[in-house]
Amino acid sequence: MSHRELHDGREDGLKPLESLDLGNVDSFASLLRGMSKTAFAGRQLGHALDIFLEMARDPDCVVVMTLSGAMTVAKMGTVICEMIDRGLVDAVVSTGALMAHGLTESIGLSHYEYDPTKNDTVLFEQGYNRVYDTLEMEANLNDVERLVRAVLTETPPPEGCWSSARLCRELGRKLDTLGEGRGILRSAFQKEVPVFIPAFTDSEVGLDVSTWAMRKALGDRDPSQLTHEEAFDSVPMFNPFLDLQEYARLAGTAKRLGIFTIGGGVPRNWAQQVAPYVDITNDRVGTKFAPPRFRYAIRICPEPVHWGGLSGCTYTEGVSWGKFLPPSEGGRFAEVHCDATSVWPLLMKAVFEELDASS
Repeated sequence: MSHRELHDGREDGLKPLESLDLGNVDSFASLLRGMSKTAFAGRQLGHALDIFLEMARDPDCVVVMTLSGAMTVAKMGTVICEMIDRGLVDAVVSTGALMAHGLTESIGLSHYEYDPTKNDTVLFEQGYNRVYDTLEMEANLNDVERLVRAVLTETPPPEGCWSSARLCRELGRKLDTLGEGRGILRSAFQKEVPVFIPAFTDSEVGLDVSTWAMRKALGDRDPSQLTHEEAFDSVPMFNPFLDLQEYARLAGTAKRLGIFTIGGGVPRNWAQQVAPYVDITNDRVGTKFAPPRFRYAIRICPEPVHWGGLSGCTYTEGVSWGKFLPPSEGGRFAEVHCDATSVWPLLMKAVFEELDASS
């Protein structure tokens, strides 16, 4: 071994790890702090706690939460509500499916545990829609459609046109009036937190809006006599660019930006592209805005980086796109490679404990 120097880690400024002693753990926060001195996902989760607390305690930081995956079917809806209710989130970017399944909870409906002895063909015939090990009833989605239809019928679109954020705001207002329980859109309405659904037509709510417009345009005609060309010709007054510009205004006027991401997909990409959007606006339009790059970033997602998809890409890769501040300029990142239903509740319970203790 004479050809090797055999350094000691402390002499090189490395941080020694510590064995997790559960006897010294008396709270979720202390558990995560102990895990931060271990390895793998435990260390990542401990780092996420520190970054989230710094982000939450920064009064000039606008925090964007992006959500994908079946998190409301997986019963994480109340966790999201609590984050909004506590003022830890300033904007939500989500899949439409996640919000639709959350609406079923908001109006007092249930999801059920899947019985693996049941055949999926039988489930279809009985009106059960399976999401891995959980069931969403088609009857629930019909009730959601009635809620959406009521809002569209009773409320004229603001300035003559809907966007996802405008519709989510009105759905939240309706839920607040009904008062049937906690709900993501109800909490968002109460806290004036915009909810954006960038892939709006890829959701039950999007289909609800479309069929409402078709029914409204039908008039006295017999729907059974319509051709495909006639039936699918009517479209609602809906403009997704209203969402893009509202979000760009929100992010562009923030002194600092943070992002908390569950999963990846369209919500993550849409939320993160705001700085490149401002960059190219400056270049092509001639504006002189400071690009809103994210300073704080926490991601919980099991997707590996080597598939090359956005869901698994690292924050440092995002630095190359101008989406994030590099660590040399203060960027702080934590990436927890786990199923969110396993670690997200632990992280938020620890965050709530720490913030409550210092309030």
